[in-house]
Amino acid sequence: MNSVRGLLLITVLLFSFSCGQKEANNASEKLSGDIRIDGSSTVYPITEAIAEEFRVKQPSINVTIGVSGTGGGFKKFCRGESDINDASRLIKESEVGACQEGGIKYVGLKVAYDGLAVLVNKENTWVDHFTVEELKKIWEPAAQGKITKWNQIRSTWPNTEFTLYGPGVASGTYDYFTEAIVGKSGSSRGDFTASEDDNVLVKGIAGDKNAIGFFGMAYYEENMEILKLAPVDNGKGAVSPSQETVMNGSYAPLSRPVFIYVSEEALKKPEVSEFVRFYLSNARSIATDVGYVALPEQESKSEIAKFEAFAKGQ
Repeated sequence: MNSVRGLLLITVLLFSFSCGQKEANNASEKLSGDIRIDGSSTVYPITEAIAEEFRVKQPSINVTIGVSGTGGGFKKFCRGESDINDASRLIKESEVGACQEGGIKYVGLKVAYDGLAVLVNKENTWVDHFTVEELKKIWEPAAQGKITKWNQIRSTWPNTEFTLYGPGVASGTYDYFTEAIVGKSGSSRGDFTASEDDNVLVKGIAGDKNAIGFFGMAYYEENMEILKLAPVDNGKGAVSPSQETVMNGSYAPLSRPVFIYVSEEALKKPEVSEFVRFYLSNARSIATDVGYVALPEQESKSEIAKFEAFAKGQ
């Protein structure tokens, strides 16, 4: 009887050890495949930083990140041409309709907060700040061909023409800026140098003494040695974008959340679901490293729970 019990005990122990080894192997299993990301140039830095860390853990997964702008990215996303769309604004009703027509079900996930920076050339000695009213005067559609010189913005400024730089019309940053400053999303003068690539805007403003431009705060922080930041006064005093002023809301109206959108079909691929979990789990720690404002801890947990519910089909 004792020998029988002994054999049973050995069998149980061997089975337990086998299962434990199997679980350990699964936990350390390396995935492979391709993840296609496109969209906002504003969100690109945090997504690329996340992807770099992820590649260390999963070197056999190929993560490609395009920069078509939020709107351009949604066009691809709603056609099923990308797995994830970086977005510097919420999805529009027209884009919701396009995704429905394309049979694309998705979830939008908040990953950080960002402030839009207003920039001038480093050699500009006269701009100490802009008011919201001045920015509207510069950028509204009626300004085209009429408001072209610095002294038309503020009488004490030079009688010299300024030049404008900004994100392209497919950019979520452009949509947000025009809505916050002009009062209507997508509404602005058209005589400005536009690009979906913020690095093009950085170079343009840095090389033009009479430049005025705007883009995400993260790109300013990467290039602060060659650009001059212009604080914004919404009537309560001039405020510069920073981790603190974006989080506490004092940098208004140019603070906003940024997102990633993930399709249901893409989440059927284990490499995509693994990447999104990694993204959401690490966004708070990486956000501040690349110039964004991290979500509060509870808000981050809510976004993780939202994703897991969607992934389970709830």
